[in-house]
Amino acid sequence: MKKLIIVLLALCLCGASALAESDALVIYFSCTGTTKGVAEKLANVTGADLYEIVPAVPYTEEDLNYNDRSTRATSEQDHPETRPEIGGEDVDLTGYSTIYIGYPIWWGEEPRIMCTFVESHDFTDKTVIPFCTSGGSGIGRSGDDLAKLAGTGTWLKGARHSGSISENDLLAWVNGLK
Repeated sequence: MKKLIIVLLALCLCGASALAESDALVIYFSCTGTTKGVAEKLANVTGADLYEIVPAVPYTEEDLNYNDRSTRATSEQDHPETRPEIGGEDVDLTGYSTIYIGYPIWWGEEPRIMCTFVESHDFTDKTVIPFCTSGGSGIGRSGDDLAKLAGTGTWLKGARHSGSISENDLLAWVNGLK
């Protein structure tokens, strides 16, 4: 009888997780963990799946030194045509109708790896909502820039979130999008 109850509970849990699946996806790029934290909270409150954009060559602390004009990140931002290679497994956007896409703001713009990502995916029939994290800059024109590069999809106006944003505040933001 105990085994039967355990099997039934396992089946119930499997069914519950299937019901929690969503047609939403949170895609993010994060070097310091700030954007990752916001993305994980957003995925949690929306029931969305989560995908991390991983650079083929990881960024080091030295690469991100904003005070050194010769660093990798500064060089990439100074050359808008730069497209850093993405490593890891690709993501299939089939089956998702809503895509949240998050990134840090570097020198007032989206990191160039975000350009690599949006140019290599088809956002047809997708609603795309950009979000960013930054110590002081807003989202600026980064969402519009990514929408132009993507060339497809319905891109909504995005927002900047602090790394300490609460799940309740994220949920209020999401609900305000509708």
